[in-house]
Amino acid sequence: MSIFEGFLSTSEAQEAFGDRRFVEAMLRFEAALARAQASVGLIPEGSASSIIGTCKVELFDVPKIVRESARAGSAAIPLIRTLKDTVGLFNAEAVAHVHFGSTSQDVIDTAMALMTREALQLIERDLGQSIQALLALAERHAATPMLARTLMQPASVTSLGLKCTGWAAPLVRSRQRLRERARQALQLQLGGSVGTLAEMRGRGPEVAALMARELGLAVPDAAWHTQRDEWVALGCELGILTGSLGKIAKDIALLGQHEVGEVMEPQEPGRGGSSSMPHKRNPVAAMVALAAAQRAPQRVAALLAAMPQEHERALGLWQAELAEWPQLLMSAHGSARALARALPGLRVDAARMRANLDGVRAGVGPETAQTWFAPELAEQAAQQARARAQSLRQALAG
Repeated sequence: MSIFEGFLSTSEAQEAFGDRRFVEAMLRFEAALARAQASVGLIPEGSASSIIGTCKVELFDVPKIVRESARAGSAAIPLIRTLKDTVGLFNAEAVAHVHFGSTSQDVIDTAMALMTREALQLIERDLGQSIQALLALAERHAATPMLARTLMQPASVTSLGLKCTGWAAPLVRSRQRLRERARQALQLQLGGSVGTLAEMRGRGPEVAALMARELGLAVPDAAWHTQRDEWVALGCELGILTGSLGKIAKDIALLGQHEVGEVMEPQEPGRGGSSSMPHKRNPVAAMVALAAAQRAPQRVAALLAAMPQEHERALGLWQAELAEWPQLLMSAHGSARALARALPGLRVDAARMRANLDGVRAGVGPETAQTWFAPELAEQAAQQARARAQSLRQALAG
């Protein structure tokens, strides 16, 4: 990851998709495969014990596996070769049972599901903090009058509380949809060479069920080597989430402009400064979220474009999808983390909101001012804000 991408993500998300974590996830697959196959009598218990005991990432040269994957065309190939070599040092008979009945895509897709689950947990945690911060702001500022703006111009009166519930609602919906999509997409991949599990002599479904239980993944109806709909649907939902976070970021950036000065990101030493202008306080969280919202659509489009995969195993399209997936999740978490840190300390200048409102009132006729810009109109918005905040809290509790 380049220096230009690093600060748009988080160290946790980068670690979740790091080379060592990927190799470790593949080894978890291999250990679970051996354990399940031994339990149904497909391989000897002694072979399973040797394989499981060798599936420890510290025994593997991760950089070497990464280097050799380019020539092999898959990270699983050098991993399995090394696993067999290492197992053979202790139990020559067990070598034939390493990776038995499986294939490279089984290992890699399952490893990606395991790493994705970790990344989604990071996103959900930060998303929850943003939602709670917005609902707290909504309740605190339910009756705080401010200008609503349409087509970038003053429109009428609303309340900051209602605006905050408008920011929170898509995040609540995204959180609910992400959970559902994750339940459907985070599945074990186990199909063998062409998806039939023929080498497992009819015991494949039992093996899959045992592996899925151990790894905490769903059991698929069948191998999904080239049926990527559930997986890509999860990616689409991540794209929607980054768009919703980006909308909040754009509003905050606009409200924080010096000429407006109504809502600003919190200040802290070293944050949002300028290399040449000491008076500047740049909205860094908004910047990160907007960058993610700009990049995510291209990642999602690449996932969609990679769906017409050939026959039972794809040439190039699956590999293209794999390359985009971590970047999408890292961008989504970078956005969620940025706003989770900014929203709880958001600085609200209610006096400036009132001054901007009064400034517009002074420039229009009395009837227009009373009809469209009377501060009392905020009470109607406040009633909606309180009701909507309560409804969103109920949705969260459910």
